[in-house]
Amino acid sequence: MDKVDLLYKKYDVLASAGDKVSEHESDYLDILDSVKGTPSEKRLASQFIARFFKSFPHLAEKAIDAQLDLCEDGDVAIRKQAIKDLPSFCKDSKEYVPKIADVLAQLLLTEDHTELLVIQHSLVTLVKLDARGTLGGVFSQVVAGEDLVRERAIKFLCTKLPSMGAEVLTKEVEEFLLQECCKVMQDVTGQEFTSLMQLLSGLKLAKTIPGQQALVDLVAEQADLGKPLGESGGAGDASSRPEALAKLVQCIRQALLYFSPYVSSAKFVAHLCQQVLPGQVAADEETLEILKLLAEMAPFASNLSAEDLQTCLKLVFDKLLELMPLPPAGEETENSTDQQHEPELQLSHVECLMYSFHQLAKRNPQFLTADESAERLRDFKLRLQYLARGVQGYIKKLRLALQGKKPAELKTDENKLKVAALKTTSNINVLIRDLFHVPPSFKSAITLSWKPAATNVCP
Repeated sequence: MDKVDLLYKKYDVLASAGDKVSEHESDYLDILDSVKGTPSEKRLASQFIARFFKSFPHLAEKAIDAQLDLCEDGDVAIRKQAIKDLPSFCKDSKEYVPKIADVLAQLLLTEDHTELLVIQHSLVTLVKLDARGTLGGVFSQVVAGEDLVRERAIKFLCTKLPSMGAEVLTKEVEEFLLQECCKVMQDVTGQEFTSLMQLLSGLKLAKTIPGQQALVDLVAEQADLGKPLGESGGAGDASSRPEALAKLVQCIRQALLYFSPYVSSAKFVAHLCQQVLPGQVAADEETLEILKLLAEMAPFASNLSAEDLQTCLKLVFDKLLELMPLPPAGEETENSTDQQHEPELQLSHVECLMYSFHQLAKRNPQFLTADESAERLRDFKLRLQYLARGVQGYIKKLRLALQGKKPAELKTDENKLKVAALKTTSNINVLIRDLFHVPPSFKSAITLSWKPAATNVCP
């Protein structure tokens, strides 16, 4: 009898045996052996092995090994059939989900696009069957697999999980996913970190205060907060600071999504002020990006310790003074109106630093008003007066240049720059009025010039 016909006969015997199917073990063993046969036998074997898998639990390992042989066959058509049938092993035996998911993750190495699609489809089937078990199997390869497997496993998670419904991504599954991501992030590339954080940001837990705090804690660990910048690069490593700074910026951008009056930015603000600001040239373009991040975090640094708050205030204040020149000799009175000297100002940098100072000093007004701060305040007011003169003059010029412009005209690159500059200078002007108040006031709220108008960053 033809071997294919014989396989069909054995299938019929097993299918019609009902409750007594276990008495026909020899027929099932013959089906397992047929994975070594012709292509036609292999394709049938793939379907039949999975069909009767649950009836022979003591042959489970042998059956799975036989199926895996087919998954590694030289014929891509046979591989795809075997891969497609793999999830069937788990329908009534969910304890095998992690192992099958692990195998499927390993198979992501394939260079055949159609085969890759079948693998991904089988993984999706497993996720819907047992999400936690599947994630366990996939993450085992993210942690220990080859680089290409790791890359494709992470890509699978980030592209397929977001479309899963609440019935799949339950609270327990989301918590497990966060736990596994925490393990992986002990050693990730910048792109992997960003991808996994984007995945986590789409979870329901990311909409809760405890979930947001957990994500901020995860980012904080990744950012090496509290450590000197570039410490891991070793002494004398000139590249360590730029690399560490780029990593920190990337981390802060992820954490910014979650800061609020209920999720504090204090650890990040303290780190940025104490470990980064002292080594930055105030007027540098690179520094501007850092200062913008500081300004966006400053309103939410609610639980800075008294010591850290004082330190951060001093560092931000000193950096701000670098960009706020004293008036030239002979103009050191608050009533001077001489317009001969106009200071050259880095207004975008000033906006960031002044706003950060305004937000931090709100929590410790004595920084400017204490008896021992009298000279500091006097010097600061001289600088504020001189800065205000330059800013107000610039505001007048910008308003005049933009006056009467139609909406279409405002969309030119030149006018967009002028509109942005007007927002920046107007913000600085508001802050100056607050700080020039006696005593300094911290009541005004502004929208930072680079933020959408509808979003107010103040808590």
